[in-house]
Amino acid sequence: MQLCNGKPIANPTIQGELEKALCTLIKVKEFDNTQTQYKRPIKTIFSGRTDRGVNSKGQVVHFDCNELIVASKFLYQMNEILPVDISVDELREVPVSFHAQKSAKSRHYQFEFINRRCKNAFDGDLMRVKFPVDEIRMKKSLSYLLGEHDFSSFKSSGTLNPSKVCTLTYADCKKIGDRFVVDIIGNRFLYNMVRTIIGTLLEIEGHNLPPEHMKDVLEAKDRTKAGQTVSPYGLTLLEVTY
Repeated sequence: MQLCNGKPIANPTIQGELEKALCTLIKVKEFDNTQTQYKRPIKTIFSGRTDRGVNSKGQVVHFDCNELIVASKFLYQMNEILPVDISVDELREVPVSFHAQKSAKSRHYQFEFINRRCKNAFDGDLMRVKFPVDEIRMKKSLSYLLGEHDFSSFKSSGTLNPSKVCTLTYADCKKIGDRFVVDIIGNRFLYNMVRTIIGTLLEIEGHNLPPEHMKDVLEAKDRTKAGQTVSPYGLTLLEVTY
């Protein structure tokens, strides 16, 4: 079991590992009401929540610190402390008004899957779809999601935010050999929204439904009308813009 500020971390997360590393590097001390000196925990704010198994190449995180930090040195130290599957690419000072989540203008997610009957040793954790899927039909299905809509049909039961309205500015797919890459950009996303969109996309292809079925599912605002929530493996948060 890992500890941060003396508190146990039962299920390690990226946020937990990052905060643990910050706790090690930043020596912020405060006094409680008994005048006992203690180390203040460092709290991080992420641009958004990602499920276990989802990769992130463009996650943005902010934290408050009154200490002077030498960016290049601090970045090196952070990456030496963090686990091998977590790294920090850049460190910069931002205005006090900056908020990693609330200041974000858009988020770019990408989902990759394999379209082939037989497995390959180099497939890794990517999902393999055995039935043939059509690039043109998938592009048409995705086009119905563009714009501002109520995405209740694609939300998980674990969605805590009462607002179900999101705006998608880009939704497209491309075939690269026997792999498909789906790119979706929006101002915000509901919990499991992208994975459920992919599940609905594959349901349309697997049952040879018309692409307009995606529009019907969207307008229904009913989770039972959409497809399954696919595996998180293959999903990557590519970029967050501000």
